[in-house]
Amino acid sequence: MRLYSDVMKDKVVVINSFFASCNASCPAMSKSLAALQSRFADRLGRDLVLVSITVDPEHDTPAKLRAYAQRWQARRGWYFLTGSKANVDAALKKLGQYVEEPSAHMNIIVIGNERTGLWKKAFGLAPSDELAKVVESVLNDRG
Repeated sequence: MRLYSDVMKDKVVVINSFFASCNASCPAMSKSLAALQSRFADRLGRDLVLVSITVDPEHDTPAKLRAYAQRWQARRGWYFLTGSKANVDAALKKLGQYVEEPSAHMNIIVIGNERTGLWKKAFGLAPSDELAKVVESVLNDRG
């Protein structure tokens, strides 16, 4: 799967970085993304996608991410991505989410409208209603 052409192109994306064994902020951010997938269920997988990219690709195998996704009842349109360390690091660097150590990951969610070029950042631990307002503003951007 290619991040840009298969996941992001012509969509609004909500992107967070995480790692599956995190017991600190990752579960809270995943809970917020789960709330967003419910709130925007009619658009999820069509013009809106949620993208969770691991900051620990050496340990977060596809099987671990599948189990993590099931834990959060992720639906079609919420992607949990891993890959080679080089590819994941390159993607995270482009998104401003790269960290040396998994535990240093950012609690920032990046929301972007690839069609219009509008990109915003939001605090990933904010209440899900506040995150939904930011997502809505990016979804409704007409450029």
